[in-house]
Amino acid sequence: MRVLIIGLLALFATPTLIAQTIQYEILAALPQPVSNNAVALLSNENGVFLYSFLGLGSGRKWSDTSSAAAVLSPGDESWTELSPVPGGSGRLAASAVSAAGAVWVFGGYTVDADGGEVSVPGVYRIHPGESELQWVTDMPVPVEDSVVLAHMDRYVYMVSGWHDLGNVNLIQVLDTKTMKWAQATPWPGAPVFGHAGGISKGQMLVCDGVRIQYPAGESPRKFLPSNQCWSGKIDSGNHRRIQWRPVSVHPGDARYRMAATGDSQQRIVFAGGSENPYNFNGIGYDGVAAEPETSVFAYSFKTGDWQLHGDLPHGSMDHRGLPFYDGWYYLVGGMRSEQTVVPEVLRFRIAKP
Repeated sequence: MRVLIIGLLALFATPTLIAQTIQYEILAALPQPVSNNAVALLSNENGVFLYSFLGLGSGRKWSDTSSAAAVLSPGDESWTELSPVPGGSGRLAASAVSAAGAVWVFGGYTVDADGGEVSVPGVYRIHPGESELQWVTDMPVPVEDSVVLAHMDRYVYMVSGWHDLGNVNLIQVLDTKTMKWAQATPWPGAPVFGHAGGISKGQMLVCDGVRIQYPAGESPRKFLPSNQCWSGKIDSGNHRRIQWRPVSVHPGDARYRMAATGDSQQRIVFAGGSENPYNFNGIGYDGVAAEPETSVFAYSFKTGDWQLHGDLPHGSMDHRGLPFYDGWYYLVGGMRSEQTVVPEVLRFRIAKP
């Protein structure tokens, strides 16, 4: 399918400093410390359900990959542990999203004692009140470290990501009503993993991540930050057609595994992440330990510019999403300074001082 690229190459832009502050609350902690976990929020007539699946435990070794699942249900003061995610092993870099009255968990990868990694194709679904996830389909091309976005409470888009041996430029779309897969207009930038993004009113924004550089000769490939942002507008008459255009890069250097989401103000909000891409244990591909960032910024589709909103109470990285509801953004688990995996659940909002 032909890629539709609108506009010229992205230009640097000066971000707007908004006179706002980050207000936050600490919620009930997860049953165990975990980072790189898939997270999602679902609201219905009974209230708000917050979910966490899979991820990496505090030991940060291959054997600390987790298959755990848990939910914080309305009115509960602690998380309820659910049956493990099916598949028989722990996984990293999975993604989760809510759509059509359920929460959906996509992919991830397994790690063995020798460092071998395998992309997992399975897609699982759970409804509020259920204790077990059920397999529903397999991805046509298994990917992990992808950006997964829900549109019209029906279509789920998987944007780029890693498949076994390299990044892909695919946009795979699952119709949760018919349970059929399709390919949408491909990702127009350098294929990436560990990128971040969100969607608001049919318009997505996806930024950063890690691209691969293949040097000439027999030199090993390099994993490099990808300083790019692309906006994709979904065609109202054809959900497979996306009009891509470059957007000016956000303030600061490119980041890896930020938390991100679209909100009700037609903004895509980003929080934390690290400027040094790293392996699953938090050690950079360059051998230097990665450290988390604190800043919160957003791109406004209304104004077409970047906005700086303040800082988290501490640096946080290794996130797979930033659930949003009623003005609040949720950080569930994650990795702090010195690669410390935490069970903390923090929610914050952007407010005037």
